[in-house]
Amino acid sequence: MIELTEQLAELMPTRLVGTVARTVGTTVSVAGFPAPVGALAEIDRQSGSPLLAEVIGFRDDMTLVYPFSELTGVRHGNRVRLARTSRWLRVGEELLGRVLDAQGSTIDGKPRPCLGDRARFHRPPPHPCERPRIDAPLSTGVRAIDGLLTCGKGQRVGIFSGSGVGKSVLLGMMARYTAADVIVIALIGERGREVNDFIQRDLGPEGLAKSVVVVATSSEPALVRVQAASTATAVAEYFRDRGKDVLLLVDSLTRFGLAQREIGLAAGEPPTTRGYPPSVFALLPRLVERAGRSPAGSITAFYTVLVEADDPNEPISDAVRGLLDGHVWLSRKLGARGHYPAIDVLESLSRLMPDVAGAEHCRAASTIRRLMAAHRDHEDLISIGAYNRGSNPLVDAAIEMQGVMNGYLQQRVEEQTTLEAAVAALEQLEQQATARLAAARTNAPTPKRAPNG
Repeated sequence: MIELTEQLAELMPTRLVGTVARTVGTTVSVAGFPAPVGALAEIDRQSGSPLLAEVIGFRDDMTLVYPFSELTGVRHGNRVRLARTSRWLRVGEELLGRVLDAQGSTIDGKPRPCLGDRARFHRPPPHPCERPRIDAPLSTGVRAIDGLLTCGKGQRVGIFSGSGVGKSVLLGMMARYTAADVIVIALIGERGREVNDFIQRDLGPEGLAKSVVVVATSSEPALVRVQAASTATAVAEYFRDRGKDVLLLVDSLTRFGLAQREIGLAAGEPPTTRGYPPSVFALLPRLVERAGRSPAGSITAFYTVLVEADDPNEPISDAVRGLLDGHVWLSRKLGARGHYPAIDVLESLSRLMPDVAGAEHCRAASTIRRLMAAHRDHEDLISIGAYNRGSNPLVDAAIEMQGVMNGYLQQRVEEQTTLEAAVAALEQLEQQATARLAAARTNAPTPKRAPNG
């Protein structure tokens, strides 16, 4: 009863009214409106329904609000009313198979679902001392990840790549083939054309059936794009609290950061690293920390990061890599060769793989990585024919195993696999590699001893 009373107090605040004083870009300054940051307000317009906006800060004696849509019809002196000081989402099992906007409303043209539960829009992360250890693997359905970059239930991983390297296709494969109970997908800043393409082509009916898709296209205001990530996370938290293992896919965290940069600069924040205000780097950890494992269930999160000019050290990439429990690097060079998914295993890392994978599995993954590294280190010599067979047994074995290893790492979009199958194939690959390496060492010429001085 006390919790219900607190919710009602937040949803139905005392009456507060201000007036539009001026607009700068897409930001509205409101006089006589001391509403708290994060509160929702309604701005009257000359025609049409009131415009919904959020309080983002203060300047002098003005309250700054950022609208959810265009300012068309807003004039000086229009009345601004406080709608509510805290945000809640309507949630329920009926959201599965549906497409939502950043406000949590369905936009797929189907009948509106009857949702009886509520979820807090902005929720603090689980207490660090109450988080259970991540000790069980989650099958993503992508062989290269399950075999060499095994992820645990509750792990947070970044998928880093430039544009057009296959992020959406990879996410679609994970959504269709994962062993998670529920998939929540946030498409942030996508082109409008790509939304239906992803839902119908990459996700498909089987993936959509156990998914909730949250959409905020690139044409929508920055505030909507930022809130889409929070909406998807809140929906994932609801299913986690019901004991589900949730796979959260956010595409992309870079566009989330760009949207927050726009809001922060509009609120008067000083630009710092490459024009990003401090609020971007304060908001990123608050968002990603909400994922993870709780005593009830788990949220395994994959956040895509668009790498500007394929530079892994640009600000968003550098900040996100330090916040997450691993990273998957998609290589444009591999994609150009027709190697899909274009995962560069040697540049990728799962920090929790030793905790969730068995000893034999880890040994097999280490052996394959050593062979791949040896082949890459000598790739230039091999390609021009300057490498002499027999000079290095590890490189000899890597050359002989290169085709088989690439066959393991590549996977067709329609090819479904499981964690068990990926591990079994990897261990079989490791046995072949061990036999080839032993044969190469046997056939290696004996080094000549230097004459005694």
